[in-house]
Amino acid sequence: MDSTPRSLVVDLDPTPRSLAAGTVLHMTSIRHTDLLDAARDSMLAVGVRRTTLTDVARRAGISRMTVYRRYPDVTALFSDLMIREFGDVLRAAVAAGARRRSARHRLVAEAVAGVKAIQDNPLFAKVLDLEPELLLPYVVDRVGINQRMAIERFAELLRAGYVDGSIRRGEPDEQALALLLVIQSFALASRPMRAESNPVRLLEELERVLDSYLRPAIRRAA
Repeated sequence: MDSTPRSLVVDLDPTPRSLAAGTVLHMTSIRHTDLLDAARDSMLAVGVRRTTLTDVARRAGISRMTVYRRYPDVTALFSDLMIREFGDVLRAAVAAGARRRSARHRLVAEAVAGVKAIQDNPLFAKVLDLEPELLLPYVVDRVGINQRMAIERFAELLRAGYVDGSIRRGEPDEQALALLLVIQSFALASRPMRAESNPVRLLEELERVLDSYLRPAIRRAA
């Protein structure tokens, strides 16, 4: 019998086996990749709560016991899958800012690309449309590993911006957290507004908001 939990409150903090170089999920085998792909297919088809480990095993073409040895329940499987999905978002974001000339331009480009990648990701979209309560703890209660990864990246670019003069100096940890709050709201809360706004223009507004926040103040002559 499946051990699908009665209350699916997802802990996105990974176990050590889930990390590669302390950043994103490491696939130790093709079978593990197949397992996560099967979980993704099932969750896209029926949602997270209706996904069972038995169905995932069937889709992956492996035995149920193989799945149970790796994951005790769907919550743990969903956690690993979301870490992998967010790793894809981070890679797309970093690539988008790679050629920008200053740290501020890189940070803004990465943030906007990251929001777009989350909005375009089918699994994130499915969860936000049908089961947004699964992500609620990370908005109102605690900071997950994916959010911490984003904060660390923001702080890294903020410090680079202090050096090249493109970013207003401040406390990098507090600025990074402020950035997360703004960017997270665009990523998670903008879907209901799409019927009332142009998604492309909304991202352009996010770009202006971030650039204005980060740009150093212009000193005027006395």
